Amino acid sequence: MKKTFFLLSRPVVWSYRFLRSGLTVLSNLLFLALVALVLFVLLYKPQVQVPMHSALLLAPEGDIVEQRSSIGFIAKAVARLSGTPMREDTFLQDIVDVVHAASGDPRIKLLVLNTNRMGNASLDQIRTIGSAIEEFKRTGKKVIAVGDSFNQAQYYLASWADKINLHPMGAVNMRGFSVFRLYARELIDKLAIDFHVFRVGTFKAAVEPLLRDNMSAEDKEATGLWLGKLWDLYCDDIVKHRGLERQVFLDNVNQTVSQLGAVGGDRARLALATGLVDGLKNRQEMEQLLIQEVGPAPDKEGFNCIGFQEYLDTITPSYTDDQQKKDLIGIIIASGNILPGKGAVDQIGSDDLVKRIRKARQDARVKAIVLRITTGGGSAFASEMIREELAAAKKDGKIVVVSMGAMAASGGYWLAAEADAIVAAPTTLTGSIGIFGAIPVVDKTLAQIGLHSDGIGTTDIAHFGNLTRPMSEAEASTMQMDVERGYHQFIDIVAKGRHMSADQVEKIAEGRVWEGATALSLGLVDRLGDLQDAVDEAAKRANIPAANGYYIELMPDNYLDRFKRVEQPVEALVARFWPATMVPDSVRRPIAEQMDIFLPDNNDPEGLYSHCLLPLSALSFR
Repeated sequence: MKKTFFLLSRPVVWSYRFLRSGLTVLSNLLFLALVALVLFVLLYKPQVQVPMHSALLLAPEGDIVEQRSSIGFIAKAVARLSGTPMREDTFLQDIVDVVHAASGDPRIKLLVLNTNRMGNASLDQIRTIGSAIEEFKRTGKKVIAVGDSFNQAQYYLASWADKINLHPMGAVNMRGFSVFRLYARELIDKLAIDFHVFRVGTFKAAVEPLLRDNMSAEDKEATGLWLGKLWDLYCDDIVKHRGLERQVFLDNVNQTVSQLGAVGGDRARLALATGLVDGLKNRQEMEQLLIQEVGPAPDKEGFNCIGFQEYLDTITPSYTDDQQKKDLIGIIIASGNILPGKGAVDQIGSDDLVKRIRKARQDARVKAIVLRITTGGGSAFASEMIREELAAAKKDGKIVVVSMGAMAASGGYWLAAEADAIVAAPTTLTGSIGIFGAIPVVDKTLAQIGLHSDGIGTTDIAHFGNLTRPMSEAEASTMQMDVERGYHQFIDIVAKGRHMSADQVEKIAEGRVWEGATALSLGLVDRLGDLQDAVDEAAKRANIPAANGYYIELMPDNYLDRFKRVEQPVEALVARFWPATMVPDSVRRPIAEQMDIFLPDNNDPEGLYSHCLLPLSALSFR
């Protein structure tokens, strides 16, 4: 009986095993198929044909960035597979490469610049693109800019065009530059928080939002100087490109309200009357104009053109390592607040940056390093870790050149000061040589809700660092000494790196911010220029071709690490998928940037910061 049961049950067992194995194989095949689909979506690039006598359509989307985001691999796959619209940023070097390539391409007759979807961009980035456009125009080719409306950044880029056309219902929103911060003294008082602030430098205004409800006279003086110089440079470029008289242009901006009344509130007519644009055309009229220039598209849909992304697929990007070059210039991009440890997107984590510098230092092929930094600073400790690794690279015989972006101040200047050469844009904000510490004590806040702190320690200083206890004079004195020691260390680093005396550095320090041209006259930088100029400088010093530059990136340690570090804080991921959030960007961004450095994850081990705390969004350039 048992034998008969065993014989009858065996087919059932075999069937079960077969089905289970089959399901396992099927699930594995489905998984592999999904992986293959994702890779196909990401990597497949159809053959691109550049039409003869066509226009290159340059329409930047999102912010202009200089560091590719790690979100690209994951979010693009999700967006493409799901059909979800995603706001993508545009890589600055891609724009420059495309325009340079098109200038020598006989198939490209015209450059059409559409700024409708362009987000944030700094003055130095736009000037870099403008230089590429000037090269394009020197070949005898035309540039036409079109826009439904122009903010100040969009118009600045459009000004490099031969002709600018605006939609009849559009506007050129020209209003000048400004700096406005949020000041939290009253809020801090209402919350009963005692913020103990320690700083060195009359002009170190980074902590003013914690101490005041308005901008100090010293900060207004210092900010007004560099802000005015940036505005002058902007105006000089505009009037040069548009053939306007400078004073007339300035009068038009200042009299916008009265002039707008004279044209019945029609901003487009006002832009045409004041010479800011050359024509008012709706989209259909604009399309017909472009058809007259380059002919219709092969499918008769629109004008004969090739898009930016399609054309990019036909060229070899700059600064790539082809593994055949013996001598290289390693280019490292670092952007965001400086903090200890690993950084996320738009942050400079000291561990990550040190690893990239070390990768270049230990590569025998790399003869020079170009560090491109855009930062207002951050942790003093993290800045020192990065500076030490750069110093080690120099000791190993590497040439180190720093290229400064829109801002390279405070901690950014800390790590740049000892470079063999510093190249800044005329519009770079740099300096801000100073240190501060900010310690919030919440004993009064807790007392308001019935919580009290008490206890005992083994020494007289065991309570130091306890934020639920009042800060003693002894602890405050210790913190002030730490800040002063850090400040003098900063001064010594600058003095050594820039071949100055400590007294000379003191005169231009105290937290003052300088724009690039003034920084050059003060000896804080060596020359004015962009990333390419910095690469040229490194090539000259290392005696190797400038074409041998390549971007140094780090692969994540594992896929989990890639997922963990994609787009933090979360608001950045949300902003990419849904650009129009419930909280206006003008409100959300300044708050996030001003408070970012004080978040627990960003804390300096000693609570010391070398930070300008001038968020780029606080500078109302757009």
